[in-house]
Amino acid sequence: MQQQAASILQQQIKQPTQKNTKMKKLITAAVLSTVLLVNAAFANKTTKNKNEDVNYKVEATFKQEFATAKDVSWQKTDNYYKAVFKINNELVNAFFTPDGEMLGIVHNILSTQLPINLQTSLRKEYDGYWITDLFEFARPDANGYFITIENADKTMTLQSTDGSSWSTYSKVKKQ
Repeated sequence: MQQQAASILQQQIKQPTQKNTKMKKLITAAVLSTVLLVNAAFANKTTKNKNEDVNYKVEATFKQEFATAKDVSWQKTDNYYKAVFKINNELVNAFFTPDGEMLGIVHNILSTQLPINLQTSLRKEYDGYWITDLFEFARPDANGYFITIENADKTMTLQSTDGSSWSTYSKVKKQ
C-alpha cells in the first residue's frame, strides 16, 4: 500500500496535472503578493519612541550625528521632527525634516559662554535688564544666539547671527 502511494506521488511529481499546475501558480502568486506587501510596509519604516512615530531616515541621521546621545525623546509636527536628548551631560534639541535632513541644533548656554563682544554689548546697552533665556543655535548655513531679557517694563528677544552684535528680534511691553 505504501509503495502504491509512493508511486502515485512520483507520477504526480513527474507529470503534473492541470489541477496541480493551477495550485502551484496560485501559491506562487500568494507568496509573491505577501513578499511585496511586507516590502511596502517596511519601505517607510518607522519606530516608536515614547508615543511618537520617528521616520527611519530621521532616526538614521540622528544616530549618525549623535551616536553618544542619551535619554532621547521625540516630538513630531507637520513640518519637522524634534529630538530632545543629552550629550556630554548637556540638554540639546535637534530638528530634522521628514526626509532626514538636519535643520539645526539648539542648546541653552550661560551668558559667560557668549563671545566677549556680545557680553560687553549686553552690559553697555541693556544694563537694567536680566536674562530669562539664552540659547545658541547651529544650522548648516548659520550659527548664532538668541537671548530674552526683561526689565520692569518690557521683555525683549535679541538675536546675533554674526557673533559680534545684537539686533532686536521681538519686543513686548509688560502690562
